[in-house]
Amino acid sequence: MQIKLLIDGGEMNPGPAIAQKIGPLGINMGKVISDINTATKDFKGMKLPVELNIDEKTKEFTVKTFSPPTSELLKKELNLEKGSGEHRKIKVGNASIEDIIKITKIKFPDMLQKEFKSAVKSVLGTCASIGIFVENEEPNELVQKIESGKFEKEINEQSTETFPEKRQRLKDFFEKVKKEQEEQIAREQAEAEEAEAKKAEEAKEAGEVVEEDKGVTEGAEPLAKGEAKTEEKPAEETEGK
Repeated sequence: MQIKLLIDGGEMNPGPAIAQKIGPLGINMGKVISDINTATKDFKGMKLPVELNIDEKTKEFTVKTFSPPTSELLKKELNLEKGSGEHRKIKVGNASIEDIIKITKIKFPDMLQKEFKSAVKSVLGTCASIGIFVENEEPNELVQKIESGKFEKEINEQSTETFPEKRQRLKDFFEKVKKEQEEQIAREQAEAEEAEAKKAEEAKEAGEVVEEDKGVTEGAEPLAKGEAKTEEKPAEETEGK
């Protein structure tokens, strides 16, 4: 039988969910966890799927690992805590084409694409969805250039080494982008706060007008039931009658 699990690479621990799946089978849970951690030690800090193939008669098992999601590999490669929640507006990193090729080589055995170049373009698509530049460019734009032959040599040779000078250029470009993003966010926040303050002031002024109107109404003497309001005539006019 097969059991599929999603675990933290190299750091699987016993827990209720694992015990519920493995416990009833009568196999050594400690050995299962140890073997899985050994098989996934190169993917620490990432979640990845594993599959246990168990012989129910002999209680023997084998561990099959699958590569982590592409987004997890990208974050690990670029030392990112998370991707961007607003990928069109906020960028979180800047990868080299060699970084993309390196990740593609890891993912390729589990991917649907049969050609390596197509797999590279798929990884670029993930870069776009989580806000990562590649070679100082929007990944979707780079896909079109790759279709026209850009980085043909690197892709065919499956180059994975990014030289320090290139890495520094990518870093310098992204630092500039990051600064511009922070300045834009600060401007938008200031504008939002100003609009909120203006709204609060308008509400306060409207409330004061209502209070004034209310005060005028409360200051007038109420009429007795059935009493009509009449104007007072001058004294001399009344006496002459």
